[in-house]
Amino acid sequence: MQKFFDLERIEARKRSGGERIKDFDEIYEVFSVDKAADQSERCIQCGDPYCHNKCPLHNLIPHWLKATAKKDLPLAFALSNEPSPFPEVLGKICPHDRLCEGDCTLNDGHGAITIGSVETFINEKGFEKGLKPIFDAPKQDKKVAIIGAGPAGISAATFLLREGIQVELFDKQARAGGLLTYGIPGFKLDKTDIERRTGFLKEAGAIFHQNCEVGKDISFEELTQKFDAIFIGVGATQGRKATIKGADAKDSYLAMEFLKAIQQKNFGEEYDKSIDVKGKKVVVVGGGDTAMDCVRTSLREKASSVYCAYRRDAHNMPGSKKEFINAREEGVDFEFNSSPKEVLVDEDGKIIGIQMIKTQLGEPDKSGRQRVQEVEGSEFIMDADVVIFALGFNPVKYEFLEKNGIALDKWNGIVVDKNYETSKSGVYAGGDCHRGADLVVTAALDGREAAKAIAKKLLA
Repeated sequence: MQKFFDLERIEARKRSGGERIKDFDEIYEVFSVDKAADQSERCIQCGDPYCHNKCPLHNLIPHWLKATAKKDLPLAFALSNEPSPFPEVLGKICPHDRLCEGDCTLNDGHGAITIGSVETFINEKGFEKGLKPIFDAPKQDKKVAIIGAGPAGISAATFLLREGIQVELFDKQARAGGLLTYGIPGFKLDKTDIERRTGFLKEAGAIFHQNCEVGKDISFEELTQKFDAIFIGVGATQGRKATIKGADAKDSYLAMEFLKAIQQKNFGEEYDKSIDVKGKKVVVVGGGDTAMDCVRTSLREKASSVYCAYRRDAHNMPGSKKEFINAREEGVDFEFNSSPKEVLVDEDGKIIGIQMIKTQLGEPDKSGRQRVQEVEGSEFIMDADVVIFALGFNPVKYEFLEKNGIALDKWNGIVVDKNYETSKSGVYAGGDCHRGADLVVTAALDGREAAKAIAKKLLA
């Protein structure tokens, strides 16, 4: 360990920008055994590990880095899977520069450990060697219904099964995974990763009910009668458009409806065929990871040009730095310090452009972030055939929630206590339907902690 003087930080190798936009395959290669060991050897094994503390799951990062450096794959795999429901997924999609790697001590002049790439290596190599997550607790005579088979739901199922508690997941989509399956493109996360994880859960006894919407195909009341507890992890899927003239024009899409349609198309499922960007000029409004997913997907769908318009500068983009870099490498153009004012249409209602206005950053607001100020008289027009709004998401106000006395906050998020229990006894919730749009890793945390609280109550 502590070989940071001898070994520099090395990123996982990725395919060239021109090559990778031809398909939806993952762009990064998995580390070799020697490269993973070398990068892990750089760790200085801090007494108070900032990487561990900054990770929402408090992953045992220094411990599995040490095991990887010693090439003890079974130990590294076990340590990686202990606090996390799907570490190989988070190794690929977490914004590591804002979390574990962002707080690595070696950032001060040496370059952080490539924690995400090592995490991916541990699990992909482990699966290749036949390693699997362990579910060996004695079976309990308790059953929990999980509404939503996205990140929070899968996490809750994982940790409940580890306690020997039976689980059944009810999900309205054709495939399990939620955002992981339909929202995050395959070039960031291969869908076989989700199928593999859900396969492990099925082997452990989990029952998945797909194409089954609670409140429509099965009642919430029926679940309360048949199960000892319920966990709600339905995410936050209600997209937001800018409140400007023309925002509802034909060929103006919400980010998630666009991404989901393209993923359904790639699966060979039925999809909205009116969502088509081939040969068109695309402008994506927004600056987070979802915006990057949209611009990079548009390139792969053979748009004639792709622009990302963001009201702040590159430094203030809320997403992961690596996703911004990947988008630029692939040919996306960026229009920073620009805010939309109107989607322009012709006499037939067809989009012909989007009127923008230049912005500048002013004094910080209460959160410490600089306010956006419009520059008077700086309007300009960007040519566009398609406009995609990637401006965040809100929780959906499902009818069965309030109907069953489940309290919501002013944003329609589900209110929970410190144990993730809602205002209705025996009903728990977590993930984006509670927090609002957040990270996959925080949804995984909520599912884990809610599962622990449920198990403690049911097995007391």
